[in-house]
Amino acid sequence: MHVSIDSGVCIGSGQCALTAPSVFDQDDDGFGLVRPGAEDGKNDPMVAEAARACPVQAISVGE
Repeated sequence: MHVSIDSGVCIGSGQCALTAPSVFDQDDDGFGLVRPGAEDGKNDPMVAEAARACPVQAISVGE
């Protein structure tokens, strides 16, 4: 699995960090980011839910 956030699309709602905090965090400006070393999703079952919960679909989850 590969997880990424499109920083040009992210609006900083924080749903990703709330839903899967082991994979996502927010930067100093409140925008979502994938935690360093967590680009593989860390086998967290909530990654897909975080992608679904993103109001602007800024999260990509692929193989």
